[in-house]
Amino acid sequence: MIWLRFLPFIWALSAKGEFFQFESLSNVSKYYFNYIYCNIWEGDCQPHQDDTSLEVPTDDLWSGFSKDYIQMLSEWYCRLGQCCDTGDCRITNNMTGLEKDLEQKVHGQHLAQAVVLKAVPGFLKNPSPDKGLVLSFHGWSGTGKNFVARLIADNLYRDGVKSECVRLFIAPFHFPHARLLDMYRGQLREGIRDAVRRCQQALFIFDEAEKLHPGLIDAIKPYMDHYDNVDGVNYRNAIFLFLSNIGGLAINEVTLDFWHSGQNREDIGMEDLEHRLRNEALDSQGGFSQSQLMMGNLIDFFVPFLPLEYRHVKLCARDAFQSRGLQYSEGALDEVAKAMVYVPKEEKLFSAQGCKSVPQRINFFLP
Repeated sequence: MIWLRFLPFIWALSAKGEFFQFESLSNVSKYYFNYIYCNIWEGDCQPHQDDTSLEVPTDDLWSGFSKDYIQMLSEWYCRLGQCCDTGDCRITNNMTGLEKDLEQKVHGQHLAQAVVLKAVPGFLKNPSPDKGLVLSFHGWSGTGKNFVARLIADNLYRDGVKSECVRLFIAPFHFPHARLLDMYRGQLREGIRDAVRRCQQALFIFDEAEKLHPGLIDAIKPYMDHYDNVDGVNYRNAIFLFLSNIGGLAINEVTLDFWHSGQNREDIGMEDLEHRLRNEALDSQGGFSQSQLMMGNLIDFFVPFLPLEYRHVKLCARDAFQSRGLQYSEGALDEVAKAMVYVPKEEKLFSAQGCKSVPQRINFFLP
């Protein structure tokens, strides 16, 4: 029977009676079989939500065990043939898939593609990173910041953004009231700590990061710093993505200058933008300004997302039709692209909304 596989682990946990009190060994076996199979090694099962005997304990499940013992249990379980190459079946780290997705699905963002394809695989290949990877995505709304963050999650984790290894925080939604800052600090710290305990390679996405209170960023700064551990937890394998509109105007100015001078936008390099983005973040009124994250130089890359042109909007429209299995023509793609608003007023070069509303707009052009 499959439950026999877990007897060594169940025996060990039942011996730790000072951490968890159960009435009988059968209760221990029932709880930990369900917990291990459904939550830790992601078995194909449906936990019984109405069974209070199967509730996850509030204490840290692993706090009573040494790292060597946890490693021994992991190796023992893998010998049963239930593990993946990464050692955690929730983690896929499909770098080939990430490269293909960025090449085929992301349009007009050669800098973001290049930085992500260097930074993420390089970080994951390092067995002992000095700190977690911190990337800050900058640009106008609709240029692809959220989309690229989702592609990273989709290729690093089996369940993408739905994975328990991934946490998404939307600043105005999760932390709307300045008067509740102390409560938000505690919630955010606990959320990050819990995710890393559950999944060593965790991904944290902060959307609309410019609206984060500086105190919130400072509260989680230790998790992105060069520490072996914080309160016994190692955060060095975590990835932090900050998405914001900061620097959007500066990015657009540089892109427009290249266009005026007759240069291709693909000639724009990181040296043309990264320093300006850092200065914009320091001078902003939002969460980055004067935060310890900035003062400590903990952001590894400021990643610019360039404004999208007419040709890029057409490609977004094509992708929207294809994703729904719909037929399209060049004329239909042109009609969708023409329906967008373009700026500046004189050149009408950049889509003011990027590609953000394209999937909804194609409905207007369907028969």
